[in-house]
Amino acid sequence: MVAYHLAASQNASVSELLQDVVVLFDPSYNPDGLQRFSQWANTHKSNILNPDSNDREYTEAWPRGRTNHYWFDMNRDWLPVQLPESKVRIQSFTEWLPNILTDHHEMGTNATFFFQPGIQSRVNPLTPKMNQTLTREIGNFHAEALNKIGSLYYTEESYDDFYYGKGSTYPDVNGSIGILFEQASSRGHIQESDNGILTFPFTIRNQFNTALSTLKAAKNMRIKLLDYQRTFYSDALKEASQSKQKSIVFGNSKDPATAYRLAEILKRHKIQVHSLAKNSTVKGKRYAKEASYVVPLNQKKSKLIHAMFDTQTKFKDSLFYDISAWTFPLSFNLNYSFEKSIALAGSEIKTLAIADDKAIEQSTYAYLLEGHGYYTPKFLYDLLDAGIRVKVGLKPFSIEGNSYDYGSLMIPVANQNMNSEMLHKKIIEAASGLMLTIRSVSTGLTEGIDLGSRNFETIKKPSVAVLVGDGVRSYDAGEIWHLMDTQYEIPVTKIDVRQLSRIDLSRYTHLIIPSYSGSLLNSSTKKIESWIKTGGSLVAYRDAIKWVNKSELSKVELKSFEREAKGIAFDQKDNYRGAQNIGGAIFNTDIDRSHPINFGIEQSTLPIFRNSRIYMEADEQSYNNPIRYTKNPLLSGYISKEQMNLLKGSVPFKHVRKGRGNIILLTDNTNFRAYWYGTNKVFANTLFYANFMR
Repeated sequence: MVAYHLAASQNASVSELLQDVVVLFDPSYNPDGLQRFSQWANTHKSNILNPDSNDREYTEAWPRGRTNHYWFDMNRDWLPVQLPESKVRIQSFTEWLPNILTDHHEMGTNATFFFQPGIQSRVNPLTPKMNQTLTREIGNFHAEALNKIGSLYYTEESYDDFYYGKGSTYPDVNGSIGILFEQASSRGHIQESDNGILTFPFTIRNQFNTALSTLKAAKNMRIKLLDYQRTFYSDALKEASQSKQKSIVFGNSKDPATAYRLAEILKRHKIQVHSLAKNSTVKGKRYAKEASYVVPLNQKKSKLIHAMFDTQTKFKDSLFYDISAWTFPLSFNLNYSFEKSIALAGSEIKTLAIADDKAIEQSTYAYLLEGHGYYTPKFLYDLLDAGIRVKVGLKPFSIEGNSYDYGSLMIPVANQNMNSEMLHKKIIEAASGLMLTIRSVSTGLTEGIDLGSRNFETIKKPSVAVLVGDGVRSYDAGEIWHLMDTQYEIPVTKIDVRQLSRIDLSRYTHLIIPSYSGSLLNSSTKKIESWIKTGGSLVAYRDAIKWVNKSELSKVELKSFEREAKGIAFDQKDNYRGAQNIGGAIFNTDIDRSHPINFGIEQSTLPIFRNSRIYMEADEQSYNNPIRYTKNPLLSGYISKEQMNLLKGSVPFKHVRKGRGNIILLTDNTNFRAYWYGTNKVFANTLFYANFMR
């Protein structure tokens, strides 16, 4: 509508505006969700519009229209840039580098209209104060426009400018002004609200008028905005040149793919990335030239680099609209270090490219690879799907001058369903582009477990189902679907909770229940229990653990927290309660690398993302606690003292043997927003190695 207005208007003021202002429109706006929502609303529309909020039109079916094809919130992917829509969006943003970006959204029906500035105590400290000054000045134009049409509005409440992965905040760390608009939603054509009858045209009117008021502000504040952006980048370069920190090195000597994917994100943001000049050891950590990168800090995007690599554990506020931590090298589980020089930097990487595949010699005996590579699950499934027998080593060993860690894979040549030439060809094909190191060996004798040892277990091909539908958190389900479909290329069957009682589960090896707050039919629960006892593996995430307890599939001891409020006034109760939430922070764990859940993880610690308050007590037997939060676990983000005391020493993983099957419990999201590459391995290990956790 705004585009039409600007293109078709004969008004002199519009013509004058377009002489001074370049206007770009982002056509994405969650296209899949938009189609999903509009189809629902139009399907249930009556000839006589009914504003009764109980009408089916206003209760959209799961997963509802907020998300994209894989059920992701597109307005959280500006920083991770993992989805196709975001990749194009960020490319456009970095090419044009706008002075103002408006981010139009909807909120609850009983609200009014919000525009920024947001809550001042929650502005990210990397955002210059002048950004908020200009935001407030632009806000005066919005207030004037809304006053003229009599619309209610508010500012500096509800929403904040902390997480840089949103459309309204990503501009703030790039020299632009991000503006969030939140309009009370009619959730359809017309609906009752606390502020009277709310119609769809009314909601559009507010968005339309504030879009125009933004353009008016841009024209009137043109010099200020241009000066601000120029100053933003000159100040950033000045700060970087004066800082003792000159560069960041990151990598993983045994997992080049994960380091590559982080470098890929940096390049999408137009951040300069260099190769590592030579193999190096920094602060006791080994960095391999072919699996590491160096980022100079004295560059235009230095603030954005700090936003992606810094950690923060102290805050002015204890409430957050979104997550409080997103440190990328931690989410990728990479070694990294801030350095006082750029001596480690090689040449700048102009075009990032996957290295050529390493040659794999044909073997007459066996092929070996360690399990550290990110795409090991993809490679493994490809072989299993072709009927190739693959074994996993439960203990380390060395052979022909090379060491192999827990979880290394062995592909014997003999007794396969194809001859040695075809096997060799298939292995090369399956490994193509995955950055894996696969070696051929000519003997089964090793230093450690021999290749014919019982400590090599045969891996079965997983057949995976994931529970979806009412009660399941769609974001979590979508992240699992996306990971398996796009990264591992493993088929996954999405089973609706309403259909579960009628489905034969025997065809599946795994049933994954993402965070779930519903209640299954007793017949469905009994079916799951019987399926587990006959060999199935149930993987339950987050709130689904409570369902496992309630349904008595297993009894897990959970820590609880109850605090008596003293001296808290009525108007502070929401803040008091909210301070106990964990909106999203990063914590450290000690891991037992010999346990199959940790196969492929090189380090003895693992950063984990947590946004739940589910705490499982550790087992008395230490070998049953292969992942355990450390005594001082906070790496980055906010957590209250009370929640920290519950977290210390608790365990985010439990394995329960039931009959011939398994129940695997995970308190935390290992696949958060598609960029937690470091803990994706934990999820993958539940698919391939559940039967070896006994």
